[in-house]
Amino acid sequence: MNEKDFAELAAGAALHALSPEDEARFRRTLDEHPEWERIVEADAATAATLSAPFTGEVPRPDIRAALLSQIAQTPQVQGAQTPQDGRTDDEQAAPAAASSESADTSTVDSIRPPRRWSRAIFALAACLALLVGVGIGSVALNDYLNRPASVVALEQITGASDAAQASVTLDDGTTATAHWSASLGSAVLVTDGLAAPADGKTYEMWFVRGETPVPAGVFDADGTTATAVLSGSMHEGDVIAVTVEEEGGSPSGLPTTDPIIAIPTA
Repeated sequence: MNEKDFAELAAGAALHALSPEDEARFRRTLDEHPEWERIVEADAATAATLSAPFTGEVPRPDIRAALLSQIAQTPQVQGAQTPQDGRTDDEQAAPAAASSESADTSTVDSIRPPRRWSRAIFALAACLALLVGVGIGSVALNDYLNRPASVVALEQITGASDAAQASVTLDDGTTATAHWSASLGSAVLVTDGLAAPADGKTYEMWFVRGETPVPAGVFDADGTTATAVLSGSMHEGDVIAVTVEEEGGSPSGLPTTDPIIAIPTA
């Protein structure tokens, strides 16, 4: 058995998922190759970290992005690859004498294709363990990966080199802040204190480009903080506006009321 095959068994052993036969082969091979103990220790440490209690703390976005990118690029191996001649890699590499009746147990083990515990899957577990190591709990991880689109867009905008924002305060004390990045072509509107629209009405956002209003989606508010990402591409110099329209948005694609919010981006 080579080191790669042993690593497959070590992954299964760390997850307590080996069959009795594979467990015996794993133990026997480890006795024959004590130098591979490092593989067993590394896999056991990863499994232990995954099962340990922890508290939640959101990691830096660059850590998350790097880990998820690595996971996405990891091949998902389904099993041993079999060449066109029908023999496994181990069988091709085994000496011809291995097929004789006089072959001993260690030789038989060397040519028997091991059960393939996917190292790709265990690598995914290792990545999750690293996330745990920087302090992110399972609930926090789920919340972080399933953030609303408006929150994700706002993070991207604030991280852009040309990020900008502007605010207005309405007569009733409501505040509205537009965040945008011309290089990303993205904008987000955050309101605080905006009352819920009347029954059958909604708030619709617009990019006002010169004299032309471009619909950018609808959103709801309830008097607390509301965050909405504008759909479509924002152009430098657009005015970000909000009007009150029929539920679902203006059927004509044009504003039917005067803007209650208008924030220039230039």
